[in-house]
Amino acid sequence: MENILAVILAGGKGSRLDPLTRDRAKPAVPFGGAYRIIDFALSNTLNSGIRNILVLTQYKAFSLDRHINQGWRSLFVNQLGEAIHIVPPQQRIDEQWYRGTADAVYQNIYAIEKFHPDFVVILAGDHIYKMNYEKMLAFHREKNADLTIGALQVEREDARQFGVMEVDESKRICGFEEKPDEPRPLPGDADHALASMGIYIFSARFLFEQLCHDATQSDSAHDFGRDIIPAIIDSHRVFAFPFLDENKKVSSYWRDVGTLDAYYDANMDLIAVDPLLNMYDDQWPIRTYQPNLPPPKFIFSETSEEGRRGQAHDSIVCAGAILSGGRVERSIVGPDTRINSYADVRDSILFESIDIGRNSKIRRAIIDKGVAIPPETVIGYDLEHDRSRGFTVTESGITVIAKGEGVTHFAAPALG
Repeated sequence: MENILAVILAGGKGSRLDPLTRDRAKPAVPFGGAYRIIDFALSNTLNSGIRNILVLTQYKAFSLDRHINQGWRSLFVNQLGEAIHIVPPQQRIDEQWYRGTADAVYQNIYAIEKFHPDFVVILAGDHIYKMNYEKMLAFHREKNADLTIGALQVEREDARQFGVMEVDESKRICGFEEKPDEPRPLPGDADHALASMGIYIFSARFLFEQLCHDATQSDSAHDFGRDIIPAIIDSHRVFAFPFLDENKKVSSYWRDVGTLDAYYDANMDLIAVDPLLNMYDDQWPIRTYQPNLPPPKFIFSETSEEGRRGQAHDSIVCAGAILSGGRVERSIVGPDTRINSYADVRDSILFESIDIGRNSKIRRAIIDKGVAIPPETVIGYDLEHDRSRGFTVTESGITVIAKGEGVTHFAAPALG
């Protein structure tokens, strides 16, 4: 795989994940307690045998840069020609930020050319899935394709969020529409459509030609889905590669965690007895940065005061966490987090270094890194009260507390 370069687009604002993205890029948002969202794209790339990666950043990239430096650089051997590079915006065109996905790659053509690749794999850094790109590359070579697009069957109503493809019997794409109001259904299946996963394999020379041409078009949005793909499907060999899931649990586990509710649901998937996403698979491991923390600890038992027992049920508890007489159910407890005596946490996601005060009651909440919840605080039981305190409350009723949001002076409402 020496002639393959992966380019991961990791510069999106992730505005629909606010407030979790106020201080970090979307791919840097924690996931599943110990991971970051970008770890899935990076792990897929590494597991596929691709050893040269460019990560294109843009907004609020400090935590993403730090995470990759701490957890990923040591996996690549520079002396063997391997590398992972974090590339900030070069502003090569009129000192502009990236205007679209194609423009982000175009502005980094110089860096891409340095690797002399035959093929370029372009990925989004903000999706949760397992996939072997080597199989997709073999398909690309077999078809002698100019471009191959990862394809996923989705509910037709959901397809409005994606690029929707029409293909012939050979999987060649004969129609493409970006985020259509009325997605074209699959032949013989009116309820589903074929969606682009935002995974592209380009033959490198062809990619350079198309990016340079697109850059000269004043009416272009400089986006792969809106501009480049529709312009080439009639004149070039463009194919769809059906998603092959390395998860080996369901036929197609792929999640776009672009909204707070979708993010919450994907995390909650992980605490099931038999979760849809297998994080315990040593054949396709998901790697991340592991801080030097002691094992989780549960203290106070049945010999203590009544009800004062550190315990967790149907939950993920990360390294460094201490359940000091508090109770956790159906939740994810991040690293270096403390649940103090008589506190009760249910159906929640706690990021790193959270402190839950004594007798606090937390339900259906996402609490960002470093937040201290004072004793006797109640969150998630009275959503109107949560809103009045300035917290974000999602459509499905998840209360989100951002970094730096003070909670120490808020009186706790009565439990409902």
